Amino acid sequence: MTSAVPPIDIRNPYVRAIALGRMAGVLGLQIIIVAVGWQLYEITNSAWSLGIIGIVELGPVLLLMVPAGNLADRMARRNMAMAAQGVMFVAAVGLMVAAYTHAPPWVIYAMIALVGVSRGFAAPSVGTILPQLLKPEQFVHANAWVSSGSQSAAAVGPAIGGFLIAATGSTFAAYAVAAACQLVFIALLFTLPRIDPPPSSMKRSISEALAGFTFIRDNPLFLAAITLDLFAVVLGGVVALLPLFAKDVLDVGPTGLGWLRAAPALGSLTMALVQARIPPWQKPGAVMLAAFFGFGLATIGFGLSENFALSMVCLFLTGAFDSVSVVVRTSLEQVITPDPLRGRVSSVNYIFIGMSNEFGAFRSGASAALMGAVPAVVGGGVAVLVVVGAVMAKWPQLAKLGPLHTLFPKAPDLTEK
Repeated sequence: MTSAVPPIDIRNPYVRAIALGRMAGVLGLQIIIVAVGWQLYEITNSAWSLGIIGIVELGPVLLLMVPAGNLADRMARRNMAMAAQGVMFVAAVGLMVAAYTHAPPWVIYAMIALVGVSRGFAAPSVGTILPQLLKPEQFVHANAWVSSGSQSAAAVGPAIGGFLIAATGSTFAAYAVAAACQLVFIALLFTLPRIDPPPSSMKRSISEALAGFTFIRDNPLFLAAITLDLFAVVLGGVVALLPLFAKDVLDVGPTGLGWLRAAPALGSLTMALVQARIPPWQKPGAVMLAAFFGFGLATIGFGLSENFALSMVCLFLTGAFDSVSVVVRTSLEQVITPDPLRGRVSSVNYIFIGMSNEFGAFRSGASAALMGAVPAVVGGGVAVLVVVGAVMAKWPQLAKLGPLHTLFPKAPDLTEK
């Protein structure tokens, strides 16, 4: 059955503003990630220093999860998103100063913590603006376009960062470009309408504050989707180790690092563009499971590769498979979540995703330090395959999930227990 609402595309002003804004923000963030990883590894020559980046960034996100989600449901999300990107701008400027003054590692880690603060407030605000402005039937294609913009930036951002480092011999210029990108994002957010939430008659309580957890607990399909993403990326993530592979395994320097870091994003961009133009998946849950199985196989291939071209292909495939999960999971969240809860649910969801990326960075760094980079990556890929099987056994309904636009929001029970 076809929807009465036509597919939406980049010509829609709301989709365009968010897609371009996210593109600028992700571009700046990816440049920061590449520059920080290279700078710290140059200073310390330690895989531990790369793993610690994830933990330092994750800490503020965990602390801000509940208050940020509640704040997003009580104020104009556009304004909160602008403030969050303002914090990211301050962090980028701080890293510029650290690069110029050759500051010690703890100063760099302090700025990474500030990046975590920014992302903690951005997660429940930026991602919940479009659902206020579009129809549910438009979510899948809108998310595919937004993901395309983000992945375009994620593809070129690392390459730009690596080029700037190689060309200037310093990370200063890379951080300056990253700071400018955040200002562009803020300007584009300002073009969106300000939507204040309706006054709430509900008494503030612990149940209300933790409604995001309650909602996810009571929706097994969504719980299955984010659990799959959490454990697969924690166990199979290799991004944090790319400086090590670029320098010690593949011997390709900072420019090669930029391309390695860009390869997953190129894969994600390609798949996001495909999903933006094809009909929504009829069996999105089954497709998501298959994609993560492919993600695990590609991770194993990267760990075993000693050839730059083959490594690029494997990383490209990890990004392509991950893009399927991003679009399915994001659209599922937006379709089933009532708007008054979207900030809190999005915040909890980001903890799963943020934890998977950032804790995965620590896991891979620690594993590489203890057993070597290749065993750490290959073992992680094998573990991903095990996780896919476990999720299929625990939540068989995920594989049977039908078209997402046929689902409806369901409010949780917020009564005190």
